[in-house]
Amino acid sequence: MLRVRTGSLQPDSLTERPMKKTILVILLATCWGSLSGHSAESNQDIWLHESAAGLDIPMGPFVKLGPDHYLTVDEHDALITRDDGESWQKYPLFEDNEKHAVRPERALIRTADGTIVLAFMNDAEREWTWDNELGDAPGARLPTYTIRSLDGGETWRDLQMLHGEWTGAIRNMIQTAAGDLVFTSMMMLHDPGRHATVTYRSEDDGASWHRSNLIDLGGAGHHDGAIEATVEELGDGRLWMLIRTNWDRFWEAYSDDGGRYWRTIKPTEIDASSAPGLLVRLQSGRLALVWNRLLPEGADDFPRVGGDRRWSEEPAINHRWEMSIAFSDDDGQTWSESVVFARAKESMRRRDISYPYLFEPRPGELWVTSMRGGLRVRLDEEAFVGDR
Repeated sequence: MLRVRTGSLQPDSLTERPMKKTILVILLATCWGSLSGHSAESNQDIWLHESAAGLDIPMGPFVKLGPDHYLTVDEHDALITRDDGESWQKYPLFEDNEKHAVRPERALIRTADGTIVLAFMNDAEREWTWDNELGDAPGARLPTYTIRSLDGGETWRDLQMLHGEWTGAIRNMIQTAAGDLVFTSMMMLHDPGRHATVTYRSEDDGASWHRSNLIDLGGAGHHDGAIEATVEELGDGRLWMLIRTNWDRFWEAYSDDGGRYWRTIKPTEIDASSAPGLLVRLQSGRLALVWNRLLPEGADDFPRVGGDRRWSEEPAINHRWEMSIAFSDDDGQTWSESVVFARAKESMRRRDISYPYLFEPRPGELWVTSMRGGLRVRLDEEAFVGDR
């Protein structure tokens, strides 16, 4: 059972029209809805692959501080375990919790120099103004912030807002071979309302930040555009983003200059539901991709949503019943056969399993948690790699 200590700062621690309506309600709560985290309902009504094991831990993302010593965050606190997740100690992130609250779509990293950097959307400033008649949300606000810790997460400093526009999600952060930090964010655009992807880059462990160009793929709707990207560095030094779209596949963007600009932008051959994936470089050198594939395993079709310029301009598949994983030894040129490792049982299919985080506490041991659906699972990398 998960134990969290509080109050101390001492170091211890979606067929027919009815279904479409149901899906719409779910999605409004997915990346722009209520806060979530660890729950007593973790893994309930979820089928797990025989090589997967359930975990009783908070939601990621996590960073490693030492052997069996990890950190994650929740709405207002850093959570630190020194016993491989058996118990967790809370440390406050902010001086004023009424002014700041971390949403569950966030990014976290521990740099090579030991600085911990958190990028988040401030839910305390959330103003959602979507008007179906306008097809836009004038004045909507959900700002992107960063904050960092120089002492292993016990105290936090240098809180700063990077933009005030509506941020649909922040997905992950990396440190490049050159030492720069890069994380993915979003910015809402208007007339019509839609989302664009942007990255931020820091050359000084998160003390200051530089914004990239915007990636605007068009679209119209509160869940349309270039959405919820994940980023990793390739062996040739380029940065690679996979971007959620409503067009049945991820789009990709490449940066040749460490994330300053993204100039090569095109569709991939990776089929994907309208849901975010997570791309992670593992200690083995492989890339791992965790995501919701376009269709359930064995299915030929799935109901579409949107196409009304409210949710989206074009109807989109929003399958989120299954979570899959695949691996690449050649920087995404080829992939292992994807494997479904978690599937919502019939009793859960008005909910979903989506918005994954992946953490590797020990070589080849993968912890996958999800913002939606309460997935908490441990995977063995070699058990899922399979044949190329």
